[in-house]
Amino acid sequence: MSQPIYLDYNATARVRPEAIDAVARALTSVGNPSSVHAAGRAARNLVETARADVAALVGARAPAVTFLSGGTEADALAIDSGVADGVARLIIGATEHEAVRETAAASGLPVEVWPVDADGLADLEWLAATLADGPRALVALMLANNETGVIQPVAEAAALVRAAGGWLHVDAVQAAGKIDIDIDALGADTLALSAHKVGGPQGVGALVAGPRARLTRQLHGGGQERGVRSGTENVAGIAGFAAAARASSRDLPALTAQSAWRDELAERMQAAGAIVLGAAAPRLPQTLCVSTPDYASDLQVMNLDLAGVMISAGAACTSGKVKPSRVIEAMGQADLALTAVRISGGWATTEQDWIHCGDVWLEAHARLADRRRRVA
Repeated sequence: MSQPIYLDYNATARVRPEAIDAVARALTSVGNPSSVHAAGRAARNLVETARADVAALVGARAPAVTFLSGGTEADALAIDSGVADGVARLIIGATEHEAVRETAAASGLPVEVWPVDADGLADLEWLAATLADGPRALVALMLANNETGVIQPVAEAAALVRAAGGWLHVDAVQAAGKIDIDIDALGADTLALSAHKVGGPQGVGALVAGPRARLTRQLHGGGQERGVRSGTENVAGIAGFAAAARASSRDLPALTAQSAWRDELAERMQAAGAIVLGAAAPRLPQTLCVSTPDYASDLQVMNLDLAGVMISAGAACTSGKVKPSRVIEAMGQADLALTAVRISGGWATTEQDWIHCGDVWLEAHARLADRRRRVA
């Protein structure tokens, strides 16, 4: 039996060998980073070296990085810090991750949803008018969408937010390691990252803060992470995160090349009636989101899984439930929301993986069409 093909990197990436080695080495060492003896100093050195490596992934300085449990906590810390800093309202993109949406809803502040067009791009004219017509706001705009791969005009949005005296939070969890990121060029006040999206271990992430951001402690205790996030640091996880960050920066050109493989698969699927979501927008090079009318998302995922190809029916953060894609609904294409699937490659994906995925999908689609013809 051939090896299964994994094309669900946007849910979680295969852990890189470099990260596995870094985690293993850290686990064989002893020492609390807060201890002052030799073992503690060694652990502290590992954490601080990792901080610089993760910062480099997004063009930041090491002190800007606060290590956390993942992207969800990073989004929450950013929004809660903005609320504590005195923003009067929240403006969030219509296609934001649930970590942003749910934290905003729980903030107690008014929340305005920033619309997107049919390709999933945020409406900058709407943002300009909304910022001019109200009090200071925290604005959340993800760099790249987890379902469609659409890359947002963050730098343009940042100019509007700064002119209005607001706070811009950027969820860069899905974009990191897939496109070049420079936090200064983006103009973000805070930027969220997650290790397992770049080939590191699950359960560790970071919030990167710009010079204007004032982070507010959410977990109280020993005052670790410069007083922002108490609790003993996940040394092994942080080491794995740093190793994955270094490797993803190194491998960025190879990942960028996957756009050609993605587009070849898209053409094959479109010939069979599939519709590419976000086709006219800039997208991550290894992400393809397609909807095929009358071919349910869950059925597509099951058919491919039975053939040894793993893809997704949208976001993987909804407790395994297949339900209409809120992202696609926000794009004004609710009729496509229950028939969309996401195919996403990563650092270990080959061109043959993309080709075989297309072969399997087309075979399954042809069988379905044949059954329908015989029943009709």
